[in-house]
Amino acid sequence: MQLPSTFEKLIEEANQSDLYNKLILQINKDFLLANIDLDFHEEILPSSLKLLLHEMIYKLIQEKFTEYLNLLYIIDVPEKQVKALNGDDLLKLSEAVSFLILKREWQKVWFRNNY
Repeated sequence: MQLPSTFEKLIEEANQSDLYNKLILQINKDFLLANIDLDFHEEILPSSLKLLLHEMIYKLIQEKFTEYLNLLYIIDVPEKQVKALNGDDLLKLSEAVSFLILKREWQKVWFRNNY
């Protein structure tokens, strides 16, 4: 499986495979497991998904760092990829982490659907 390199490509792939709703459900499931109060509606627009996820990750890094780490653990975002990010700008860091989360969630949905 070749993971998408941008948010737009990821959403395009999810829509082409009719798996966008399953992606949203997977995100909701993992956030619930991490006890983070964020529940996306299944009909959420991709742009809203990106913005709200980015906002939540930014808040978690700023205010609830332990919950943020727990979320990354539950979603199973590779630690190596997170450590490779530049942490100088929190806004850019949270955007990059949001994309890593989406990629990992997409990977789970894709594998479940194909195997």
